[in-house]
Amino acid sequence: MSWFTLETLSAAIGKSKVEGSIARTVAQICRADLIVIDDIGLLPVGEDAAEAFYRIIDAAYERRSIAVTSNIHPSGFDTIMPKTLVGASTDRLMHHAHLVTTTGDSHCLVRLSSAREWSP
Repeated sequence: MSWFTLETLSAAIGKSKVEGSIARTVAQICRADLIVIDDIGLLPVGEDAAEAFYRIIDAAYERRSIAVTSNIHPSGFDTIMPKTLVGASTDRLMHHAHLVTTTGDSHCLVRLSSAREWSP
């Protein structure tokens, strides 16, 4: 499994861009049976992060499983990413997707709240 936030994915692809090894880095990431890209939508997404997201989605398309977590529905990704890259990315991502929408209290907030109430 390869696990990234969009920020760490962008950093990995950005570093490989400087070193001239983008293809090798993308291939290495795509060797994993499952690629997880976590927390899309928490921070604004620049051109470099959107490009990194597209490169991985495109390379893994119909070859590897990809799990994306977000507080935004994929149809709203164009509100946080450049439209030129997000359209192609979400088309590929959603082609064979199983979209799981959750509702209710955040498990993270519940755990945080419980931790605050706990005293040693």
